[in-house]
Amino acid sequence: MTGRDILTTVAKAADSKRAEDIIALNMNGISLIADYFFICHGNSDKQVQAIAREIKEQAEEKGLNVKRLEGFDEARWVLIDLGDVVAHVFHKDERGYYNLERLWGDAPTEDLVSELEQ
Repeated sequence: MTGRDILTTVAKAADSKRAEDIIALNMNGISLIADYFFICHGNSDKQVQAIAREIKEQAEEKGLNVKRLEGFDEARWVLIDLGDVVAHVFHKDERGYYNLERLWGDAPTEDLVSELEQ
């Protein structure tokens, strides 16, 4: 499975739990950590946990190894490391504070609209 395939899986899982402001950053040549950063937010602790749980479950169903899942219990910023893709699921209140989109502003965004409409 390619990094783009993993990204699509993550995006669809998050979208199915009504994640908001979904963004994917192409980190190729910018970061050695991952090929893509996926960023979204939920409006409550429960929604953040539901999004993170769905991403983890969908990834595992496709045979992907979830290398690390951090922040689930606090539900303020959940990080899900899938190797080529690192998903960041924020609580709405925290997303603006950390503003990863600005921090990694030199990374081009990936268009996920066509995948989410399928």
